[in-house]
Amino acid sequence: MTDVPRADPRHGCGSATAFMKGRAMPHKQPTSTSRTQFGKLPDQPTVTTPTHRHAKAFLDAERARIATQPGLGVAGLLVVVPVALLFAFGLGGAEDSVVVLSPLVTFALPPLTVIAFWWEDWPGSSLRPKWSACVDTLLIAAAGIALAVAGQWVIGHVDAAGIFDPTPGPGHSPLYPASLPLGLTAFTAILQLTLAFEGWPLKRLPRLAGGIAALTFSWAVALLVHYVALEFPAPPGSGLFSRSGPFSREHISVVLAVCGSWQVWLFIVWRGWPMNALRKRWLRIVVGNVLVLGGAALAYALAYGAGGVEPPAILAAATSFSAAGVLVGMLFEGALRPYLSAAWERVATLAVTVAVGAGLCTGLLAYANTLAWSTSNAEAWVGHACINALAFGVILHVAVCHRWPLDDKTSALRQSETPEQSP
Repeated sequence: MTDVPRADPRHGCGSATAFMKGRAMPHKQPTSTSRTQFGKLPDQPTVTTPTHRHAKAFLDAERARIATQPGLGVAGLLVVVPVALLFAFGLGGAEDSVVVLSPLVTFALPPLTVIAFWWEDWPGSSLRPKWSACVDTLLIAAAGIALAVAGQWVIGHVDAAGIFDPTPGPGHSPLYPASLPLGLTAFTAILQLTLAFEGWPLKRLPRLAGGIAALTFSWAVALLVHYVALEFPAPPGSGLFSRSGPFSREHISVVLAVCGSWQVWLFIVWRGWPMNALRKRWLRIVVGNVLVLGGAALAYALAYGAGGVEPPAILAAATSFSAAGVLVGMLFEGALRPYLSAAWERVATLAVTVAVGAGLCTGLLAYANTLAWSTSNAEAWVGHACINALAFGVILHVAVCHRWPLDDKTSALRQSETPEQSP
């Protein structure tokens, strides 16, 4: 690869594509087993690691990729948008798609996080790029279905019609919408562990064991919320179990969506700032968790409590912002970096994210409100289209498939680098 200038140290962090994947200088290629199953994660996620701690090979690859923006992001839209349309409309229309696919994709999000950010795309990483993308995608789909079955067992009883039929009829334990808080809690928990907690303390384990432990932890949190906090009056004859907690399904889902928007803002759009300016890990973890959890609680209190905005509207706005942040921070990663200082880049990327999110929310809601809804509603479909369709497609394309079938500038280094060692 042709040498390119080093990344601007003012930006103080690495690629949002890699997140947990520390890259170092070229080295003798290790085996898939030693590299992924038994190797350990770097001390700090790549997205929040200051530039001076990255090797030149990583910085050159990142700089070369950023030099292809925004063209690389526009080309990525040609891959992502068809996937998003398939998830948003693929089962005969918007309502059937949200009823069947939103629980399945929601349950697949934690396995997606594990494969992309804990296992470094293993097991597909040992194969050719196109086979790697297929194997990892099939594994994520299979894990999502398996976890959906487990979720159905928690909320009722296992029944295929309740999973795959948009109108299953009485007694079939339908996943939608009763299982959504369970899946959303697991996804929010594993993202918080991966990003705000920097994977600690589970990153002390080998990657394979750490990923399994992270998935187990996220489900433990989800089950705790389900059994302790959820209020759900099961419709008679639905085959579902009632819960008598203090918070309704709608409020739990909205709070989780707002929390996710803060995770995207701080760790994807702003790549870990201001936490990445702190040298001590415990301080970064404390500040990151306070900002995400405290910011989400404050935003929800202001919107719902003080502003009187109804939960469905908050859900649509939060998920639209998150989808926009994933687009700006991952698909169009670094597009503004060569032209702006670090501070102005943060201002600009946040402004673009807000503008794109507002456009998504307004446009999707305008369309959804023209449809007739029975089982679901317009705001719920907007949330599904933004997170389970658009954001899922971007993360799958960028973080798992490494922008295949496009020519990703990082692919040449993918198999020839070892995890970055902490000083």
